[in-house]
Amino acid sequence: MSVTPEQSAEALNGMFKFGQSLAAGFFDYLGKQNAAFQQAAPAQAPQLPLPEASDMARLQQELAEAHARLWAGMAQARPGEPVQPIAQPAPGDRRFNAPEWTASPVFDYIRQAYLLNSDYLTKLADALPIADGRTKERMQFLTRQYVDALAPSNFAATNPEFIQTAIETRGESITQGIKNLISDMEKGRISMTDDSAFEIGRNLATTPGSVIYENALMQLIQYAPLTEQVHKTPLLIVPPCINKFYIMDLQPANSLVRFMVEQGFTVFLVSWKNIQAEQAHFGWDDYLQLGPITALDVVRDVTKVKKPHALGFCVGGTILTSALAVLKGRGEDPVESLSLMTTLLDFADAGEIGCLVDEASVAGREATIGKGGVFQGRELAQVFSSLRANDLIWQYVVGNYLKGKKPEAFDLLYWNSDSTNIAGPFIAWYLRNMYLENNLRVPGKLEMLGVKVDLGKVDVPAYLMAAREDHIVPWTSAYLVRQLLGGDTTFVLGASGHIAGAINPASKNRRSYWVSESSAAVPEEWLEAATEQKGSWWLNWVEWLRPKSGDMVAARNKPGNTKYKVIEPAPGRYVKETV
Repeated sequence: MSVTPEQSAEALNGMFKFGQSLAAGFFDYLGKQNAAFQQAAPAQAPQLPLPEASDMARLQQELAEAHARLWAGMAQARPGEPVQPIAQPAPGDRRFNAPEWTASPVFDYIRQAYLLNSDYLTKLADALPIADGRTKERMQFLTRQYVDALAPSNFAATNPEFIQTAIETRGESITQGIKNLISDMEKGRISMTDDSAFEIGRNLATTPGSVIYENALMQLIQYAPLTEQVHKTPLLIVPPCINKFYIMDLQPANSLVRFMVEQGFTVFLVSWKNIQAEQAHFGWDDYLQLGPITALDVVRDVTKVKKPHALGFCVGGTILTSALAVLKGRGEDPVESLSLMTTLLDFADAGEIGCLVDEASVAGREATIGKGGVFQGRELAQVFSSLRANDLIWQYVVGNYLKGKKPEAFDLLYWNSDSTNIAGPFIAWYLRNMYLENNLRVPGKLEMLGVKVDLGKVDVPAYLMAAREDHIVPWTSAYLVRQLLGGDTTFVLGASGHIAGAINPASKNRRSYWVSESSAAVPEEWLEAATEQKGSWWLNWVEWLRPKSGDMVAARNKPGNTKYKVIEPAPGRYVKETV
């Protein structure tokens, strides 16, 4: 069947009007969602500036012409043949990989029409004349949420995989999908993995060790040696307080903790408290004092080593570095070296989370929980999931509810779902002084524990690891740490994202990392001079650490000492507490 010029013109005019109506609804959505982020009523929120009329007309014309070509291709397609491809998913987009999407011209048309509309709305958001970079990024983020949510793969009537699965199972997939939905509603979250497959202390966080100290905010774990001799200088690990520590100790094959113990290091680790009402008053200073500062004192007392190594991951690295700046400001020399994994100290470009933080939202947090309260872990988990909605939300909506499947067992996703509460005063202070005002990078701007901190005084050797595809801590921002610390720095760039790039076990030795002797101020110039090394950056890090770790000594076979006695076996009670 061919399409006449009159029909093409009619289709073009119809799609032009469709583009206008699509834009109108889209801008209404953006305005309301932006107001919600600012915790203001939509009527009180400033109106979004619309793209230039010429840009709007051009984009609508392009959309109309693309839809006309798609319609013409569908009309000309022979029975049983797919529609001529006009639009293709972006690389890595797996939503339409199943053959059912192209086996039927109807669903192929639905798929391509959606991709054309998504591209149109994305370009509309890009064309908004907004000068403020953070607001512009928020509009782009909201646009992605909008187009991801409207994907035909998310709805039973427009997902051929749902229909095919229902036919093959004689409706059983629909029944099971409803059961999965009810179960997840009771659970209060979408299931990403088989929760019954994992248990902390049984097959997660199993590296042998003992809790030798605890206070209201953290437990300190000392891990048992796995070698007859160890390096004299121990290692203290400070993980993020917004997640549970066992990301560093998942299972033996992918445990950074076990790897370091196997390399002959005495490892200590901070296990943060899952905040309840009793800890709701803790602020930034409390986390520094009761966290790394106290932990360093205990490590020194137990090992009789004045200057341990210290490693911080993500916000754990921000807390750790701030604590070291306080100690340096007091005239102390607290550590032999500092290692940071995917850590921000300069928040000028704070990744996708940064676009969600503005004065109104921070002020709202300060008013509600800034003086005392609990920031619920589930809320933070939802924010992180929304950053990768197709992978961490819609994939499971389709699999769990439309196809009636049970998600597979995956330790990383179990950890990702095991959310942690945070003290309100801490998170409010952190959002304002780091994400909103970027004060930490300015010497003397922030006072912590009575000390005006200067990161330049942290002059120990530092190993800085970032991940090339990290959307939470952009690697170019992590690189800027080199300009803030006072000592020699070594920068290493790992492949993949925030978690997979950091937790890249040496036992599997997959992916790669980049190294360079360059000390360029501009991150991209450093990368141009870098060389790619196959395998895990863990091996590079441990070789950097060894020469700074003193002589080999007999392993410390007894945890703690007479002052710090064993409280309970690792991984301890704190990490097992649920929200």
